[in-house]
Amino acid sequence: MQPDATLSLAEVGRFNALADRWWAPDGPMAPLHRMNPLRVAWITRRLRRHFAEGFPGEILDVGCGAGLLAEALARDGFPVLGLDAAPAAIAAAEAHAQGQDLPLRYRSGRIETLIEEHMTFSVITALEVIEHVPDPGGFLSGLGAALAPRGLLIVSTLNRTLRSLMTAKIGAEYVARILPTGTHDWRQFIPPRVLSGMAGAAGLRTIDSAGMSFDPLRRQWHQSRDLSINYIMAFEKR
Repeated sequence: MQPDATLSLAEVGRFNALADRWWAPDGPMAPLHRMNPLRVAWITRRLRRHFAEGFPGEILDVGCGAGLLAEALARDGFPVLGLDAAPAAIAAAEAHAQGQDLPLRYRSGRIETLIEEHMTFSVITALEVIEHVPDPGGFLSGLGAALAPRGLLIVSTLNRTLRSLMTAKIGAEYVARILPTGTHDWRQFIPPRVLSGMAGAAGLRTIDSAGMSFDPLRRQWHQSRDLSINYIMAFEKR
């Protein structure tokens, strides 16, 4: 894994700048606030099915930002370590979780450091992260290295299609302006078959996938079979 595989300084700076508005429901992270209940429900169903005899260990949420997913999973009773390279985002996450008595802790840093410390996790989540790293394949390899045997990796991202270009990039950033301009680079979006191939090269087996579709009239996200824009996938370590 190359040293720069998991980190773009430009992206870290972008998300650091958003840290103080991360938890505002109608702020720049509003799409993630609306998407989060769907993401959490999809993940928890798979965790409870995969670990039917009881959940071992801790979830590592890579690229946790200010903690939208990490905090929600902790409220559902899962121990969580949130990891992010943006220190301002981690500070916002810690401030928001303060006083809630959740099984949740945060750390500012990179996946390479945890690998060097020989840390492994039963579950790793990386949602809306992989499209922001310079080397997606290297990033997946790092996540796989930190995953315990039979552990689950859950990744969500955007498909590289004409529909995603028109809606998730042009529509969201320049027309509806529900995302800050420059949030995404469409060239970094990843087709599901490519993501599965990268995961296979990292020693991971694809076990599940679903589309995450937005209903603009109800302003709600729902699970679907349409993977042409937003999608989520689960992988098991071989």
